[in-house]
Amino acid sequence: MAIIQIVGGNELNGEVNIQGSKNAVLPILAATVLVNGISKLNHCPKILDVYHMINILENIGCLVEWEGSSLIVDTTTLNTSTVPEELVKKMRSSIILMGALLGRRKSAIVTYPGGCSIGARPIDFHLHAFAKMNISLKEEDGLIYCDTEGVIGTDIFLEFPSVGATENVILAAILAKGKTVIYNAAKEPEIIELCNFLNAAGADIVGAGSDKVEIHGVESLHDVEYTTASDRIVAGTYLAAVAGVGGEVILRGINSSCLEGVILVLREIGSRIICEEDYIQISSHGRPKPIPIIRTMPFPGFPTDMQSQMMSVLMRATGTSKIVEDIFEGRFQNVKEQIKFGADIQITGREATIRGVSQLQGADVYASELRGGAALIIAGLMAEGKTNVHNPIHIQRGYEDICRDLGNLGAEISYISED
Repeated sequence: MAIIQIVGGNELNGEVNIQGSKNAVLPILAATVLVNGISKLNHCPKILDVYHMINILENIGCLVEWEGSSLIVDTTTLNTSTVPEELVKKMRSSIILMGALLGRRKSAIVTYPGGCSIGARPIDFHLHAFAKMNISLKEEDGLIYCDTEGVIGTDIFLEFPSVGATENVILAAILAKGKTVIYNAAKEPEIIELCNFLNAAGADIVGAGSDKVEIHGVESLHDVEYTTASDRIVAGTYLAAVAGVGGEVILRGINSSCLEGVILVLREIGSRIICEEDYIQISSHGRPKPIPIIRTMPFPGFPTDMQSQMMSVLMRATGTSKIVEDIFEGRFQNVKEQIKFGADIQITGREATIRGVSQLQGADVYASELRGGAALIIAGLMAEGKTNVHNPIHIQRGYEDICRDLGNLGAEISYISED
């Protein structure tokens, strides 16, 4: 077993290229099922969740191969509607294969998804929407059986702008009869990416990025080549790291429009940030300032996927800050590990009070989910002495090589074997 070992105290300086977006490429990989042909995805991140999705696609009959940083998917050989249970349990994002399989094969059999343990995250929104689209649903022995004689477009009103539910409905509606309109749709950049990919393949979608998305059903999709955007949460993580430890870094290949909520907070705590069309520059010196309150919200608000990383930064702020987690109730499970660094954090329901301390101390900590693991790395970079982050497999789900990227910026960080 490997761990990530960090010796804290180094400022970060230099440039880093931001990898392709995890949260964009996973639904796009599901969408390739609808193409019944060949899809080439450029700037595809080589992360564990992508390899999990590749494994799923191969198990349902698709052919997948890497060509440098591009992934080529041939779905003409798709031969089943059943997604292997053990693979779904590894990654929550696999649930969006339901919509794609229903569109392509008019049936889907999946189990309830796995992934990070950051809260219940039920899929009721997905299933309620499917039931309105001429899809029959049955649950038996932990499996969800979905069947249809043909998906029919309709109006879908989401109680909450769920990213996963929005993506699943879009995928189910692409080859449907008639028009589907999603009201209160998620507006995240990854929704726009998915729709841009599908439109490039011949779909007819308008309104992506707004709270009303219209999908006009088409007969078929064609072969497509598409380049995915850079990962805004990876970029946000590296911005937070610089804000916490100090230094000056340029992030290449990222547009600030997808990170406005994060950049606003970073500026408020004292970082200087310059935004250009294809890069972000951050400089930070001294301890961060406190911030009265951060509240996680759907896009364009402050993302829940950046909450843990920002909490680590605020652990050394010059005063008291508060974070309210309004998306996933389990996000604060990482706090018990952050406290090991000497942080002063109090949790009351969905609110965390962080009283900044002058110095953090290195610790042995355990990652239990993706973004919480990244937050522990940030804390280790800020701390005095050595930090060992165990279970880095969680971090590898979304970061291509966080040790390489931060090491190139001057961090003393590496994977080492515990054996």
